[in-house]
Amino acid sequence: MTTHFSQNAEESPEPRKAEVKGNIPSWLQGTLLRNGPGIFSVGVTSYNHWFDGMAIMKSFAIKDGEVTYRSRFLESDTYKVNKAANRIVVSEMGTMAYPDPSKNFIVKAITFLNHTVPDFTDNGASNIIKYGNDYYATSETNYIRKIDPVTLETQDKVDYMKYLPVNLASSHPHYDKEGNAYNFGTSIAEKAKTKYILFKVPAVSETDQAKDGPALKKVEVLCTVPCRSLLTPSYYHSFGLTDNYFIFIEQPLKLDILKMATAYMRGVNWASCLKFSPEENTLIHLIDRKTGKVVDTKYYTGAMVVYHHVNAFEDDGHVIVDVIAYKDNSLYDAFYLNRMKENPGSEDDSYTKPSYKRFVLPTHPDKGVAVGEDLVKLKYTTASAVKEKEGKLMCQAEVLCGGFELPRMNYDFNGKKHRFVYGCSVEKCAVAKEIAKFDTETKTRLHWSEDNCSPSEPVFIPRPNGESEDDGVVLATVINSNPEQSSFFLILDGRTFKEVARAYVNTALNRDMHGFFIPQQN
Repeated sequence: MTTHFSQNAEESPEPRKAEVKGNIPSWLQGTLLRNGPGIFSVGVTSYNHWFDGMAIMKSFAIKDGEVTYRSRFLESDTYKVNKAANRIVVSEMGTMAYPDPSKNFIVKAITFLNHTVPDFTDNGASNIIKYGNDYYATSETNYIRKIDPVTLETQDKVDYMKYLPVNLASSHPHYDKEGNAYNFGTSIAEKAKTKYILFKVPAVSETDQAKDGPALKKVEVLCTVPCRSLLTPSYYHSFGLTDNYFIFIEQPLKLDILKMATAYMRGVNWASCLKFSPEENTLIHLIDRKTGKVVDTKYYTGAMVVYHHVNAFEDDGHVIVDVIAYKDNSLYDAFYLNRMKENPGSEDDSYTKPSYKRFVLPTHPDKGVAVGEDLVKLKYTTASAVKEKEGKLMCQAEVLCGGFELPRMNYDFNGKKHRFVYGCSVEKCAVAKEIAKFDTETKTRLHWSEDNCSPSEPVFIPRPNGESEDDGVVLATVINSNPEQSSFFLILDGRTFKEVARAYVNTALNRDMHGFFIPQQN
């Protein structure tokens, strides 16, 4: 069984034992949580964009060679209000909603006064994140929703603004070995300043959390980065880190705050307030983890749009930054539902395909070097960093491959030099038809695909005490568009990329965005 990408999903809140074909490794014990949009219409109203759909969470619990599945809608305030009204009344990024569309212009104008500073949705349909011992469904607004990782029941609504002044926040934090979480948020026009805030949510014991409350209460601001423009902060979806640095990309895809404040009155969605400025350069910030200061050197590159960082690492006085980059912001437009319905799964030339790019940032450039000289000294990359006037460096990336997105790797190598990356091949259209393992040294790929199948973002799980970086398995959900065949949960060997097992859950699966694996605690 399967669902069309714009059909409303069905939840299966009770645990459902899957039919396993193949042999799941005995060491693989834990739960993969996945999150994504699942409800696209309420009553007679429909969302305009796939990203806007109300969230449905899925869990695949793996234990002793068996898989147990369940799914549940995120019962956010957005979900409850929309359901009660039997229509979409809470706006999302690509869909502006109105409490009563029959009201005339005067009523709309009066209502506008209450929407100058919008109260964002709590429909966390992008990812699952962990702060302390709690798990949250998240998008990129100031609201996240705590969930029960076993039952998937929706719990507390949490407002970042109660803990630090961020109106928007990334849905891709980083985690260190101790369990501390790091993330970026945007503070809009607070005290006449717009800035990016790097914050840390410390790891806490279950005892301390039970006594003191959620880990977010102990959040620490590590660094603030001034925005290049007061009213047009950069959009970002992720960031990078190494042992000694955080990497934040301030790109020329920007949110126009004044346009956003008047979007409701003008009857346009907030996505229309995102502007890509191809004439502007991209600024890459390096933040010293020890001092919390942005390094003095200014690293620039041409205009680009980055949603996903792959990894970053250090080598001989350089920071290497791997990202998935686009030449423009046409990817977002490719997921408007009317366009997806017109051309479902076919080759799409209307959006720019992504490139896997490697930037190299010299961390201590010699001030005596002449203007026009390349400061990159690494022999294994063609990336460059050329000195310009005033000491700034213009960086050109090495393109490692094309048509690759939703990158995941062995997270044990996060911030370290890596070789292998797992992701979706999107060389022909934005909706993936295959997943791939990319070797950054040989520049070769291994692929997995099957007729009528569209896989999700792959998640790599390392084997305990593994012998190599790719010693482990890759987990993905797979949507089968053939109504006579079932969708399934897929397990691949991380080295060979051959199928190890699959699990049929005997219920419809929906396309999702991102996932989080929780290993079983011994």
